Amino acid sequence: MDTGYRRIWLCADDYGISPGVNAGIRELISRGRINATSIMVAAPHFNGNEAVALERLNSGEKRAAIGLHVTLTAPFKPLSANFAPLRDNRFLPHSHVLRAATARRLQVKPLMTEITAQLRRFTDALGRPPDFLDGHQHVHLFPQIRDAFLREAALEAPDAWVRQCGRARPGRRLHDAKALTLDILSVGFRRKAKRLGISMNPAFAGTYAFNTRARFAEIFPRFLSGLPDGGLIMCHPGFVDAELKAIDSLTILREHEFAFFNSDAFTRLMGDHGVILARPTSENNRVT
Repeated sequence: MDTGYRRIWLCADDYGISPGVNAGIRELISRGRINATSIMVAAPHFNGNEAVALERLNSGEKRAAIGLHVTLTAPFKPLSANFAPLRDNRFLPHSHVLRAATARRLQVKPLMTEITAQLRRFTDALGRPPDFLDGHQHVHLFPQIRDAFLREAALEAPDAWVRQCGRARPGRRLHDAKALTLDILSVGFRRKAKRLGISMNPAFAGTYAFNTRARFAEIFPRFLSGLPDGGLIMCHPGFVDAELKAIDSLTILREHEFAFFNSDAFTRLMGDHGVILARPTSENNRVT
């Protein structure tokens, strides 16, 4: 066992959103540059072949924890019948979902049914439950949704852990409005998860402004600041293709992230900060 190092999860979100993103994530896993990814089973480019290609990377020694990226916002469509509310047969936009959840106008039963459908599609595709669960655009933290999310996680994947998105105190920057919002939403989420006996990551990092001026290689070091052993950094690496451009606004920054993680600068930075990637195990992906 390595001593004196903090062991973290570096999780690539959005596996399934496009062939280019899928390929980029698999390449980084194969090179040992990331150690987790979460799958959007409701996305158009997740299928049996993409599942097999990902799970094949874990044959022999396990290289990555693989989780479910619960998806409940546009432009994606539900897997379950009679989900509501919808717009043009798709989930509502993110801002609409947040407002409805905050006002407690969502229907809990359809949420539970849809989350169960996504969990079961994951299990059918990979032949096992997810190692962990989180939410696309952090919807799993929203009021009402978090109740359905945690209940279904406990029932359908009792050995999985869930992503909470509260930062470690030493790494908090008060002018980061998005991160502050996630800190606040995570308070109630953690309380409910603890009540259900569900494991969580101790701290979270990875938010930044997704604009073309962002310099990911300069931003990443701050994610490591104060992140404790077992902490999780969210990332979105991948290759841009026509399929991605058609459904998502986060494009070229994915290639910037991929280039950084694939570089020698990344490995040097991790060493300089005394950080290594956690080693997934077959027992609930505990850090070993």
